[in-house]
Amino acid sequence: MSRIDLSGLDVRPAQVWGGVRLVPLVRAEPVPGLRLHREVYGGFGAVDLPDRTTYLSYVPHGFVADWTGTGSGAESAAYGTRLGGEVTAADSMPVRRLHRMAKRRRDKDGRAERRLRFLPLHLALEGYLALHFGGPSVVWDEWSREAVRHGLSPRSEAAYAGWSVPGLAEALRIFELHPGQCGMLLYVADALAAAFVVPHPEDYRLLHPTLVEDLYGELVHQYAYYGAPVPEFTARIRDGAGGVRSLADLRAAAREQERAWAAAHDGLMARDLLETSYAFERVQRMGPFDLYRFLPPFLRGGAEQHIGELITDRKGRTVYLKTFRLSENQIRKGHLLRRLADCDWHLGRTAEALGTSYAEVVRRIRSAGLDPLLNAHVVTERLREDQES
Repeated sequence: MSRIDLSGLDVRPAQVWGGVRLVPLVRAEPVPGLRLHREVYGGFGAVDLPDRTTYLSYVPHGFVADWTGTGSGAESAAYGTRLGGEVTAADSMPVRRLHRMAKRRRDKDGRAERRLRFLPLHLALEGYLALHFGGPSVVWDEWSREAVRHGLSPRSEAAYAGWSVPGLAEALRIFELHPGQCGMLLYVADALAAAFVVPHPEDYRLLHPTLVEDLYGELVHQYAYYGAPVPEFTARIRDGAGGVRSLADLRAAAREQERAWAAAHDGLMARDLLETSYAFERVQRMGPFDLYRFLPPFLRGGAEQHIGELITDRKGRTVYLKTFRLSENQIRKGHLLRRLADCDWHLGRTAEALGTSYAEVVRRIRSAGLDPLLNAHVVTERLREDQES
C-alpha cells in the first residue's frame, strides 16, 4: 500500500461559507464491524512514548475504535463521550497524562479488549516530529555535542485550533449533513486543508463537531485569513430540443450534473492527496482492520502534501482517515532531514546530492530552525576555507 484508497465513498456537491468549501463524502452502505467513539479531554496532554520521550500538545479528545461486532449497523452507545456543559478553568488547567498514542483497552482482569484508544491527528504529528529525531548517526566535526547526545530534542511545530481559522466554525455549524455521509473534504480558498472519513454515518454525525477542535497548519490559517470567498456549486440544466420534458428527465439531468461535478473534483481538487505515494507505518492491528500513520515524500515544487492516519480493511480500502496539510516550511524541513540522513549527515555529500554548495546547506539548516545542531566554530572555519579556495 502506497496510496490512499477512497473507493466506496462518493462525492456530493459542495457547500460554501465564505472562503470555506465543505465537500461531503457518502457511503452506499456503512462499513461493517467497526465503530468510532469519542473521549473528551479538553486540555493539554502529555503522552509518554515507548522511546522514553514525551509528546506535549493541546489534546481536546481521543477516539476509541471498537471492533467488538456491534458495528454491523446496529446502534451502539457513544463510549466515553461527555455532552454539553461549560468548560471551566478547573477543567482546562490540568495536564492529562496519557500512555502511548494508541493503546488497547483492557478489562478489569487485564485482558485486552477489542477497543483501541488513539489520539486523532496527534498520532500523525508525532510521526512527523519523530522524523530522524535521533539526529546525526555519524559524529562529524560539524555537529555540536548537543546534536550527537540529544538529536533534535526538543522539537516543536506550531498549529492552529479549528476555532481560530476564520469562517471554519460558522461553516461547520451550518453544514447540512447528507444521508449516508461518512466524511468530508475541507477546502479553504479552494486549497485542500483536511480530509476526514469514518466508517458509519452515525459516527460522523457525532464526530462532525470535533472538526472545529482539530489542529490545522499555518498555511490553512493564512488562506482562510487572506483568501476571498469562493464560488458556490451551481448546476444549469438547459431545456432545448430533446431536453427536459418530464420529471424523470429533470432527475436524470440533475444526476448527470452531480456526476460531472464529482468527476471534476476527483480529477482536480483532490488530485494531490489521492495520487501522492506515501510512506505508511502500521501502528496497530485491530482484528480485520489496521491502523496506520503516513508521511509524504517531502517533494519540493509546490504540490500540497499531507501527513495523517488511516484505518484500512483487508482489501486496503480506507475506513477511517484524518489528514493535516503541511506548510512549505515543514515540507522543506522534512526534505532536508531526509537528504541529510540519506547522506549519513555528511554536509559535503548532502550538498552534492542537492546540487548546491556547502554554504547553502548550512543556510538551509539554519533557516529550518536546526542551527543548534551545528558546531558553529567548525562550520565557520569550513566556510572560510571554501571562500579562500
